[in-house]
Amino acid sequence: MASDQSADDVLEIRSGVVVKRAFQDWAAAVGDLNPLYFDADVARSAGHRDVVMPPMFLSQVTSRVRFLAELRPDGIPHSNTFGLPLPERRMAAAEETEFCAALYPGDYLTATRRLAGVEQKHGRSGDFALVTLEIAYHDEAGRQVARTVASIIAR
Repeated sequence: MASDQSADDVLEIRSGVVVKRAFQDWAAAVGDLNPLYFDADVARSAGHRDVVMPPMFLSQVTSRVRFLAELRPDGIPHSNTFGLPLPERRMAAAEETEFCAALYPGDYLTATRRLAGVEQKHGRSGDFALVTLEIAYHDEAGRQVARTVASIIAR
């Protein structure tokens, strides 16, 4: 998807700060015990300025707290319609993330979510919409540190 989209395509912009304890708790919980995430000396000896945030924690930095009352029975937020008249039944179709730079405790991150496309499709079980989103992550200097393209099926 081209990066020269208009501001009309922006669905939301969220920001957050990389918090060491949060990403270390997450890494421990999922069993990813890479010493780069926990030991500053190991990280520095590998050329980093501090412990490194696990790349898969990226979306959590800019996520907001979701309360149970805001979620549908399938765990998707009620408001997750992207401003479109989508059917209630939705599921993830695909997600691909390109990581461009390491993130460290204290880094400020901004995620800009854009609508990349909506396609009407027909499958074996009927009609559905394929919604594609692009999320660009930038650090406080404006440098792109990651980019995600995700697709959602709505039927």
